[in-house]
Amino acid sequence: MQRIITNPRNNWQAAVEQLGFGFHTTNVPYWDESAYYEFRMDEILFIEKASAELWDLCLGAVQHVMDNKLYSKFAIPDSFIPYIEKTWMEDHPAIYGRFDFSYKEGRLKLLEFNADTPTSLYEAGIVQWFWLQDFDKSKDQFNSIHEKLIAYWKYLKNYLYPGTLHFSCVKQSLEDLTNTEYMRDCAIQGGLDTKLIFIDDIGWDQDTQSFVDMEDRPVKNIFKLYPWEWMVKDEFGENILKDRNRTYWVEPAWKMLLSNKAILPVLWELYPDCPYLLPAYFGSGSLTNYVKKPILSREGANIEIVQNNTLLQQTAGEYGKEGYIYQELFSLPSFGGHYPVIGSWIVGQEPAGMGIREANSLVTDNLSRFVPHLIA
Repeated sequence: MQRIITNPRNNWQAAVEQLGFGFHTTNVPYWDESAYYEFRMDEILFIEKASAELWDLCLGAVQHVMDNKLYSKFAIPDSFIPYIEKTWMEDHPAIYGRFDFSYKEGRLKLLEFNADTPTSLYEAGIVQWFWLQDFDKSKDQFNSIHEKLIAYWKYLKNYLYPGTLHFSCVKQSLEDLTNTEYMRDCAIQGGLDTKLIFIDDIGWDQDTQSFVDMEDRPVKNIFKLYPWEWMVKDEFGENILKDRNRTYWVEPAWKMLLSNKAILPVLWELYPDCPYLLPAYFGSGSLTNYVKKPILSREGANIEIVQNNTLLQQTAGEYGKEGYIYQELFSLPSFGGHYPVIGSWIVGQEPAGMGIREANSLVTDNLSRFVPHLIA
C-alpha cells in the first residue's frame, strides 16, 4: 500500500458533477484526486478475505447477543427487543455495510462496522471508478460495488412485498440524498418499482395503523438512510411496533446490534484469536494504549485516544450518554501526515470493494477526504 501524488484531471469538478456528485467540495475539499493509493493484488485479496471472515463472525455475534440478552450493553429500548429478534428470525432483507480498517505493516484491524447507514457508497462505487477510467483504464480497482448492488436488489425483489420500494433520507443532506438516490438507481436497474420520500414526509394512518407516503399509498418496503438509534427514540419509531403492514425496513432492525460499537467487545470476547480484531472492553481495565469510543456516535465525535495512559487526542461532540467502549489502540498509518482508513464494503453477504477516506489526524472525522485507489 503506497500513497502516490498525482495531478488532478483538468476541470475535474465538472467531470464529477456530470456524475451527479454535487458535494465534492464544501468549505474544504472532500473528493481529492491529487493523490491515490496503490495496492498489490495480494493486499487486495487479503482485505477481501478478512472482510468475508469478519462478516461471518459478526453474524455469530448477533446470535450471541440475542441468546444471552445483552441488549442493555447496547442501550436498546426494551420495547424494541422483540421486534429486533423478529427481524432476525424472519431474515428481513438487508443489503450492505462497511467495515472500517486500519491497515499497516501487513496487519489489518477492524476499527468499527458501519452496518446500518454507511455513506461514501456512491464515491466508492461510481466516482472513483470513473476517475480510474480517465487516469489509467488499463489498471483495476477493488470495486464490484455497482454490479453487486444491482444483482442483490434483483435477488431481494422476491423477498419483499409486491409493489413499490420506497427510498428515504433526511431533506437537509445532499450527501445522504446522493447516496440514497444512487442506491435507488441500482434498485431500478435491478427491476424494482421505486419511489423517493423524505423521512420527514412519511405519514401514519391512524385508521389503518400503517405507514403511508405523500399520496396516502402504503409504505410496505423502504430503504432508509436514517439511523435506527434515532428511529427508536422518535415518536415516529413507536409506530413501527404497531404497524399492521409489518413494513420491511432496509436495513432491518437487527442491524442495530452491528452498527453499535458495543458489538466490538462482544466480538473480542467471542473470537479473541481472530487476527483482524482488537482487544475491546466495556471498561479500560489494564489497557494503557486505547481509544475510548461512544457506543453510538458519528463522524469521529467524542473520541479519546490514550497512549501510555496519556491523552493523545480528543474530539468534541454530543455523544456518549449511552456509554463507551475501550478498544486497544492500533493507530492509522501515516503517509506524510495523511491518515487513511479503508472502508471495505459488504454487499449481499459478500465483499464488494473499498473506498479510502483520509484525515489529517488519527481520528477520521467530517473533514476527512475521499481518495481513490487502484491495483498496481
